Amino acid sequence: MPELPEVEVVRAGLERHVLGAAVTRVDVLHPRPVRRDPGGPEGFAAALVGRRIEAARRRGKYLWLPLDNGDALLAHLGMSGQLLVQPPAAPAERHLRVRLALEGADEGRELRFVDQRMFGGLSISAGGADLPPEIAHIARDPLDPAFDDDEFVARVRRRTSAIKRLLLDQGLVSGVGNIYADEALWRAELHGERPGDRLTKPQVRRLLQHARDVMSDALQQGGTSFDALYVNVNGESGYFDRSLHAYGRQDEPCDRCATPIKRVAFMNRSSYFCPRCQSAPRRPRSAARIGVAVPD
Repeated sequence: MPELPEVEVVRAGLERHVLGAAVTRVDVLHPRPVRRDPGGPEGFAAALVGRRIEAARRRGKYLWLPLDNGDALLAHLGMSGQLLVQPPAAPAERHLRVRLALEGADEGRELRFVDQRMFGGLSISAGGADLPPEIAHIARDPLDPAFDDDEFVARVRRRTSAIKRLLLDQGLVSGVGNIYADEALWRAELHGERPGDRLTKPQVRRLLQHARDVMSDALQQGGTSFDALYVNVNGESGYFDRSLHAYGRQDEPCDRCATPIKRVAFMNRSSYFCPRCQSAPRRPRSAARIGVAVPD
């Protein structure tokens, strides 16, 4: 699934290519991508035709395009969604689902939503130009200038959940997905099962900074592409997968200590870590003496 760097790359591409464009036609080629729109395919199209795109914004993994009437086009890429800016004469992509004809954007372009697995979607957010109410509950991300480091550290240290689960909690911090959580934890030399309340303030701050660093590095390389499902608005892949230290590197030597990277199941996904650099948390001695099972 595209994470913050990949979504930010797409947002920046939309900002370059569609700002100021007016929507002249909308073709909903499959109803599923607009399933969350209360107006259905017809209402979705009617709400867009004649509207002008005024900005391209992001909160976590969500994108939205504010419109000139105060509404917004809200988008989530899901597992395989792509927002492509194409010339009208370009052949239709195999999994093209929604097409917007634009006037005044690079001498006429189309904004196309392509989605093979169709877990992503588009919808109209009424009055959502500044911040769609549908995503107001999502926390800011570490690259947001308004992100509150002190509040994040305090909230993490009040929680007994494993730190990797906390990194993936979009109500606590947004935009960090499985790939960058593993990479940040590797850089911070922390095991993903370490409980938040057993981390020191400096450890949490260091982890937060590593999360920022790894996502900033990924942004500079266009994001992470393991296959053709993630591309930017021009259809180009990112190259950060070549710089990964932990994720996807099962049995390869750790770049710090040469210990083989280990893979374990995690929430229907996988976690990758170095068993030497990122030692597993220990149970408290008192609990071990009395036979109490303490979840890690």
